[in-house]
Amino acid sequence: MSRVRQPRAVKSPGAGFDAARGAACNADGRTPMRKPDPSAVNGLTEMDRRLINQYQGGFPICERPFQVVADTLGISEADVIARIATLLQAGLLTRFGPLFNADRMGGSNVLAAMAVPASEFERVAEFVNLQPEIAHNYRREHALNLWFVGAAETPEKVEAAFDYIESMSGYPVYRFPKEREFFVELKLEA
Repeated sequence: MSRVRQPRAVKSPGAGFDAARGAACNADGRTPMRKPDPSAVNGLTEMDRRLINQYQGGFPICERPFQVVADTLGISEADVIARIATLLQAGLLTRFGPLFNADRMGGSNVLAAMAVPASEFERVAEFVNLQPEIAHNYRREHALNLWFVGAAETPEKVEAAFDYIESMSGYPVYRFPKEREFFVELKLEA
């Protein structure tokens, strides 16, 4: 199974880093992403590796979380913010921000999949990635080869996102609502 989220380069006058959201963003508030450069992994500094490895599973929740991280790592708050923005822009991080259990807050999380022909896969995966309700997606070696999670404040918003993806892509979205919850803490060492 290989990760599909293909970040795209976005150049806009409003591009920058939104510290409140904890993400590099363009003028419309979306995270600019581009296809990761495999050679960039070799360019990670020891500080980048420490930042990634120490904060995958617990970023501080306080008034100045980037300052807390900076103090822990022995660098400046501005350097922490710049490093995260650079890692996002390089595609070495595909997302930076909190993960919420939408179900516990009255919202909805639904696993979904699509069967997309190889010739259309990149186009459809990129389109799916543009939808704000889609948390992440993966390519799998299976008839259903594009898997993703829809998450929103209400089940109706998730369903509307899936309907929109179907109408615009021309391919059905198969829904797999959660029957039972499992916690799998996946952390990848940089």
